[in-house]
Amino acid sequence: MNADVHGDRGQGPCVVVDPYSSGALFAEALRSQGVPVAAVVSSPSPPEAYASSYRSQDFPDVIVYDGDLDDVVRRVRALDPRCVIAGCESGVELAERLAPRVLPERSNVPELAEARRDKSRMATAVRAAGLPVIPQICTADVEEAAAWLGSEGLVGADLVIKPPKSASTDGVIKVQGGTDWRAVFERQIGRINQFGEVDDRLVVQKFVTGTEYVVDTFSHDGKHSLVDVCSYGKVYNGPHMAVYDTMRWLPPDEPVVAPLAEYVFDVLDAVGVRFGSAHVEVMGTADGPVLIELGARPHGGGQPRFNRNATGDSQIDRTVRWLTGGELPQGYELLTHQMCVFHMARRSGTVRDTAVLDEIRTLPSHHFSVQNLSDGDHVSVTKDLVDSLDFGFVILAHPDEEQLERDYRIIRALEQKLVIEQP
Repeated sequence: MNADVHGDRGQGPCVVVDPYSSGALFAEALRSQGVPVAAVVSSPSPPEAYASSYRSQDFPDVIVYDGDLDDVVRRVRALDPRCVIAGCESGVELAERLAPRVLPERSNVPELAEARRDKSRMATAVRAAGLPVIPQICTADVEEAAAWLGSEGLVGADLVIKPPKSASTDGVIKVQGGTDWRAVFERQIGRINQFGEVDDRLVVQKFVTGTEYVVDTFSHDGKHSLVDVCSYGKVYNGPHMAVYDTMRWLPPDEPVVAPLAEYVFDVLDAVGVRFGSAHVEVMGTADGPVLIELGARPHGGGQPRFNRNATGDSQIDRTVRWLTGGELPQGYELLTHQMCVFHMARRSGTVRDTAVLDEIRTLPSHHFSVQNLSDGDHVSVTKDLVDSLDFGFVILAHPDEEQLERDYRIIRALEQKLVIEQP
């Protein structure tokens, strides 16, 4: 396996912008290797979706961005940092503005910063590089969207309407062909997303089918390495599309991995990723891979902890090794079969008999689980990843892949035993 070895990267801290979600994992991993940490936060308090993951006590220096970028640049420069990186999606834009002014040799291409956050500009940059993308338009004008659908021959086709920013499938809606997509557009435009931002434009795109993959990478000096590849299983939950069912870690010799990596590395070049982690979602279609979206930050939801169990490595670990002169592999190994099972509520209501889920912890492949429900709690019908994580999830890991399947079926059967009382 090819590897990259390099010298020391300086003595200052690693600055994490919005160290929430998986970004919170940087502090312990860096400190364990003698690397100090500091935080920049993009607002005085984290978005509600990330609040529970923030550990301000892990960061001796916390700089709050209040709109004065020059002041934050001055204060970060004074720390003589080793790098400036985004901890999660809410920190991407600020990290992309800070890094080129503080450490231009350790940053992404500044002119393409919007293509690493805005899904419309992302697709434009990828298309400009000659790579296939999903047909789409981004607009605030429903009539402009209608005209585009006509010109593309998509009138009456299945569509996806989603915000150009946000994450975790927040605001992503499938519109069945022949139904009133205009009503969905008008309802969603101007919505406040999970980051407290106004969705003042919407992406309208063709609905494509295939297998959805996530490809996680780490880059330095414009060179990209593969950290893991997973396949998503998504299902319908009543009227709600693409509800997360499972996420399965793929072995590196799976035939689909090499073409996915080639496509994703080209995508990273197209949007100007040169340093740090990226989380890339790709649809594997009959005609080959096409980009769904990219996040210039680590895979969220604490995934690096579980990736370490599956592969012995993670985006967090590669960042630490790069900062401390360690060896960086170009690929990954799968040490054990592993799958994440996302809990799913089939309807909304008051939940009872939650003790039936206790059996999950006795399953042969149980590695880790979170169940956030107690008797008497209100549960919302699962419609997106935020709802799934509010309910909980299970990590199954075992040398025998068939054991994962057996335990997956038990989990779904146990969920059916929950009593959800509707008002």
